[in-house]
Amino acid sequence: MKFAFFGTPQFAAVILEKLIAKGFIPDTVITNPDRPVGRRKMVTPPPVKQVLMEQDESIRERILLFQPEHKKKLPLIPGGPYDFFVVAAYGLILPKELLSLPRLGTIGVHPSLLPRHRGASPIQTTILEGDRETGVSLFLVDEGVDHGPVIASEILDGYDITSMSYRELHDVLAELGGNLLVRTLPDFIEGKLESKPQSEAHATLTKKFTADDARVDLEKDAPEEVWRKVRALTPEPGVWTLKDGKRMKILEADYRDGKLFLRRTQVEGELPKEVKG
Repeated sequence: MKFAFFGTPQFAAVILEKLIAKGFIPDTVITNPDRPVGRRKMVTPPPVKQVLMEQDESIRERILLFQPEHKKKLPLIPGGPYDFFVVAAYGLILPKELLSLPRLGTIGVHPSLLPRHRGASPIQTTILEGDRETGVSLFLVDEGVDHGPVIASEILDGYDITSMSYRELHDVLAELGGNLLVRTLPDFIEGKLESKPQSEAHATLTKKFTADDARVDLEKDAPEEVWRKVRALTPEPGVWTLKDGKRMKILEADYRDGKLFLRRTQVEGELPKEVKG
């Protein structure tokens, strides 16, 4: 079986690691170009490319890496024909002409229980809305946003997601998604899976959050709402407020007995500091 993997950030990197560890070696990996990162703007490969760089030479030689700068180049991906594609947090909607290429279709790995929380920020939105249940879904990608029929899903069990941070929830969902994918792929390849259309009546769509979304007012906003924002929107775009006319980031906070406790903050122009009390 010949397949291509599309993905860029850490979530996708975990999925790719799981595939390779179980012997599902993609013939081609499509990821974003290397970008300047951090204050020093050091040109850095995306996490998915870093996974490939860490593999043994025997594996690296089997995988063709493609980093198109523009989405118009996507229909021209090399190395075909393909039996299927896998997409995990690639960041672009694949065009129709590309989705028509693989013989068996394209599997998307999504960190929510579809059709709830389609779109760009399912993990952040799960936290912001105070959901008590989440999980991962595998679906057949079509031209819509996380719209295609679901072929497998799994609820995250054993975690209290109402107190988890974005980073914590991200990591466990990436592990869950990777494990579900490698368990599901053999039946998918053999045509043993039944797909289930998503219920449009229960579908919700998430958005990409901005710095404006991350602003809070400690005097007016409900303490639990601020706490959810800190958990969901750290590190990006980063929760902030105004204090004495300066912008102050809220890096860590606790919530107990209906009250918010700031634990770590950073005032504009200063280093982060622990908050006592």
